[in-house]
Amino acid sequence: MKTKITELLGIEYPIIQGGMAWVAEYHLAAAVSEAGGLGIIGAGGAPASFVREQIQKTKELTDKPFGVNVMLMNPEADEIAKVIVEEGVQVVTTGAGNPGKYLASWKEAGIKVIPVIASVALARMMERAGVDAVVAEGTESGGHIGSATTMTLVPQVVDAVNIPVIAAGGIADGRGFAAAMMLGAEAVQMGTRFVVATESIVHENYKKKILAAKDIDSEVTGMTHGHPVRQIRNNMTREYLKLEKAGAPFEELEHLTLGALRKAVVEGDTVNGTLMAGQIAGMVKKEQSCAEMIQEIMAQAEALLK
Repeated sequence: MKTKITELLGIEYPIIQGGMAWVAEYHLAAAVSEAGGLGIIGAGGAPASFVREQIQKTKELTDKPFGVNVMLMNPEADEIAKVIVEEGVQVVTTGAGNPGKYLASWKEAGIKVIPVIASVALARMMERAGVDAVVAEGTESGGHIGSATTMTLVPQVVDAVNIPVIAAGGIADGRGFAAAMMLGAEAVQMGTRFVVATESIVHENYKKKILAAKDIDSEVTGMTHGHPVRQIRNNMTREYLKLEKAGAPFEELEHLTLGALRKAVVEGDTVNGTLMAGQIAGMVKKEQSCAEMIQEIMAQAEALLK
């Protein structure tokens, strides 16, 4: 399927894998790229040396385009920005801030820059700064979220900017893909469904929680201090929300989640770990390879779009 995004990024299908911290490492990124989508390495809060290693390992598994997601609040963001140029990465997605300070060096290196945004104002600002596309991410998505839904955000961003828009949040099958195209998107970004891919290194306990999730099993913490995070409810979220309701200071709440994502992804702690997942988790019912997922989504979408 040809869209402005497949042309821009040199990929076969307009499906981008979300840059999930701890989850989106080289096995997953390479598998998605090999399957014709765009795999993304999630830099998260990792050091620059780790990101370099991830990029090099991805190159060993695929010669197709892949990207790196840079969380701009990472203390080593400056170093990571340099590593991306040095390693010849073709695409960068960004979150948690404004990538403006890196744009000149990235553009000079021919890198396509695609920030994740949650509002029309931010999309316009990014277009003025000279980015290549934006990911309009609705509140349905897992992890750090904005407040607008995908259904309302995507068409408003499409109308507001002239650069291609990628839809994210609440998309896990061909129906969601087709709906995003109808809203004016040129591609979709998916996270939660790829968490349960056979190539994903996420602990089996975490995968089972997503596969067993119901439609109402996701919960948002951090609304009071402006850092809302969507995840599957467990003992940790219940404790967090109880403290949040009681007006606990941000530092106390932060302490509760310290290292909690690693606990879930690496150790399989589904009781006290952070099980980041979108509202779409209730639709994810089987573990498949990335290639099987992408083929299934595209077949269903193409039948609907006809």
